[in-house]
Amino acid sequence: MSTTLSWAVTDSWTMTRRELAHWARQPVQVVVGLVFPVMLLLMFGYLIGGGRGVEGEYVGFLVPGMLALTMAFGLESTMLAVTQDLGKGVIDRFRSMPMASSAVLVGRSVADMLQSAVSVVVMIGVGYAIGWRWHGSFGALLGAVGLLLLLRFAMLWIGICLAMVAGKPEMVQAVQILVWPIGFLSNAFAAPSSMPGWLGAAVEWNPLSATATAVRDLSGIAVDGSWTAEHAQLMAVAWPLVLVAVFFPLAVGRFRRLSH
Repeated sequence: MSTTLSWAVTDSWTMTRRELAHWARQPVQVVVGLVFPVMLLLMFGYLIGGGRGVEGEYVGFLVPGMLALTMAFGLESTMLAVTQDLGKGVIDRFRSMPMASSAVLVGRSVADMLQSAVSVVVMIGVGYAIGWRWHGSFGALLGAVGLLLLLRFAMLWIGICLAMVAGKPEMVQAVQILVWPIGFLSNAFAAPSSMPGWLGAAVEWNPLSATATAVRDLSGIAVDGSWTAEHAQLMAVAWPLVLVAVFFPLAVGRFRRLSH
């Protein structure tokens, strides 16, 4: 058992290094993935600013929301990488090799999470540069980063699952059309209390909103008194776990059926 696990870990790390090597040869793609959310943060922080229904300094409200939204961005790049490997037959070749069958997906997920961790650090640095400050403890900061990466982990498996279903890079564009409305239908930029009742309710139950509210709460920013806001940290854990519980087995099952 220990030998099998050791081989699986080794194979997964090999696949992770493969993804990192791709990024080293194509740094523009990585840079664009990091710069895009920064541009949104600067645009909403400076050009739009003063979000509706937000009391106090808007940047203090905006940065946690953008951190959560950044965890949804990149879903398309995950899908594109998987569908390209599917289209080129790369995954089929890997499956024919004497390696752990899980290594392909695990390697992709580890590399994605490493990039997401870098994105969080970059966004926090830019937030500090434009005046955002963390008022919670260092432990709360680590907890917030953990919640953000947990959300990203869930989004990652949604992307892998959808890529397995789509099968072709051309289908990624259809998913892009869905990601944007779901991402912006959150409290990243404005408080749900400023929206019509039905829309505010939908926004409050968005998984991105739960993580954004939890990060705001941990940073010392007061949140409104709705049930979802008062239990934001619980919801920020529950939502990603539910999503992983749904999409992880679907992705793995689809992957195992590729050669049948």
